Amino acid sequence: MGSRERVCGRGGEKRRKATVAEFPLFMSRNHKTSCVKPGKCLIFAPMKQEVIIRNIEDLERAAEEFLEKIADKTLVAFFAPMGSGKTTFTTAICKVLGVTDPVGSPTFAIVNEYMRADGDSMYHFDFYRINRLSEAIEIGLYDYLDSGCLCIMEWPENIEDLLPEETLKVSIKVNPDQSRTVSWED
Repeated sequence: MGSRERVCGRGGEKRRKATVAEFPLFMSRNHKTSCVKPGKCLIFAPMKQEVIIRNIEDLERAAEEFLEKIADKTLVAFFAPMGSGKTTFTTAICKVLGVTDPVGSPTFAIVNEYMRADGDSMYHFDFYRINRLSEAIEIGLYDYLDSGCLCIMEWPENIEDLLPEETLKVSIKVNPDQSRTVSWED
């Protein structure tokens, strides 16, 4: 990661209140609970979110909307097939955040660091060429993920077992009209 000081923040999770229920309670692992007193707990269910990218000219608007919707989440993993626009969308996100460095896929470098306009670092990973989990650990993956800086990951399928629970798992789907649907559960 280098010896420069990293200045980044990490915020709390936002969840919508779904219901108050009695125990025993059986939930999917995507649900969280917060007990207000013994036997009474709030259930927080994930909300489906999405952003539509209509065309290449719509990328910057879509990136702004995406950043607004994910708020202060810092770990973002793009699950999408080859050619779906992961790097192109990441480039638009970087532009919105004021990155002036050239942005490209870190396919061979594994990770690129960019400086945002606000002075914070951000990291762009491409795990396409990772064959073993140990390779990701050896590049200092956890140092990056624990930095509090925005981390955008392409091909996270290759290191999914290493991703922290709070990682926002984002899908990019190519629609029949060639628009993209970027979706996740928040």
